[in-house]
Formats: sequence, C-alpha cells, structure tokens
Amino acid sequence: MTPQAALQRGVTELGLELPAKAPAQLLAYVALMAKWNKTYNVTAVREPLAMVSQHLLDSLSILAHLPMPEGARLADAGTGAGLPGIPLAIARPAWPIVLAESRAKKAAFLRQAVIELGLGNVEVHEGRVENWRPAAGFAVVVSRAFARLADFAAACAHLLAGDGRLVAMKGVLRRDELADMPGWQCTAIALRVPLLDAARHLVICRRGAVAAANA
Repeated sequence: MTPQAALQRGVTELGLELPAKAPAQLLAYVALMAKWNKTYNVTAVREPLAMVSQHLLDSLSILAHLPMPEGARLADAGTGAGLPGIPLAIARPAWPIVLAESRAKKAAFLRQAVIELGLGNVEVHEGRVENWRPAAGFAVVVSRAFARLADFAAACAHLLAGDGRLVAMKGVLRRDELADMPGWQCTAIALRVPLLDAARHLVICRRGAVAAANA
C-alpha cells in the first residue's frame, strides 16, 4: 500500500472531511520528516507508510473529540516533530495552533515545516512549557509527550484559559493515572486508529472536584 492510499483509506474510515489541499499537505509533511530524519532524527519512525498510520492517522483520530469553540486557540506541548499539532493544523486551517518544543533542532524543523507547508495558522514556541507564559491562555493544550497525566498537568495547567482542557494522547491507559489527578475531572475515550494495531486512548481533563473514566 502506498502512503497516499493509506492516508485516503484512513481518512475515510475516520469519517473526516478535510480541506481540498490537506491530503497533499499531509503527504508533503511526511516527505519532510523523512528528509530531515537523514540528518536530525526528528522522529523514530523511519518509513513513510508507517508515518501515515503512526503519525498522521493517530493525530487525526482525536479531531472529533477536541473541545474547540470558534476562535479558540490550541497549544501542542512537547510537540517534537509537530505531532499532533501539524496534522490538526492542516485538517483545521481556521484553528490557531502553537507548537511548543524545547529542543532547538526540532524547533528548527518545525519552523521550516510551517514555511514549506504554508501553515498560516501555526506558530512555533521554542522553550520548556513549564517556563512558558503566553499572553493569553488556550482552550486546549494537547500532548502525547508526557508519560503520566499528573506530570502533564503540573507542566501545562498554567497554559489553559479559564475553562480550558488538558488533552492527553495515550497508548495503553493506566487507570491509576486518573486517580492521581486530584482537583481535575478526567474522561478517557478509547480510540481506533485505522491501519494501527495498537491501543490508543484520549484523556480530556478539566478543573473540577471529581475524576471519572469512560472507556
């Protein structure tokens, strides 16, 4: 299967409607990651076909669950090669998205990707999220970089707008993580990512007194 065919199949199975130029942009993003991998190792996934399932479709699988009001901003904390932020920005060009990355080489890749892919809705913040003090908070702070929810909350809660949400992309979900979030109300959603035979969950947390889980 070609990357193009895999992307088309995955988008169809996810039931997504994308802008007309999105498939070409997504495949150009894969090609850019593969090119930079030869020098900078921006992602551990090396093959373009694997990037489609493990990076593009994995990122796009969360779209339907993101609580993004009109005009709201999203931050991708510890984005690495731009995941999930760049696929989300391509799929939803009206969403203002900030990619936060502390490593200089990956931040350089992100800035180049924004230029080459023509992502006018994306900014790059280079620096540690713990030390970042944006002028305005975000409706959603998403990440797949943190091992534990509690670490994610400790590092990123200050980035949220008043009623904002922390959104964590997880593989196998450890239920003790939800219990380790006092002061937060968290909901866990089981995801199915096309062409990917692996457990995937999305955990959405808002400030509150009770923690709950829905598989």
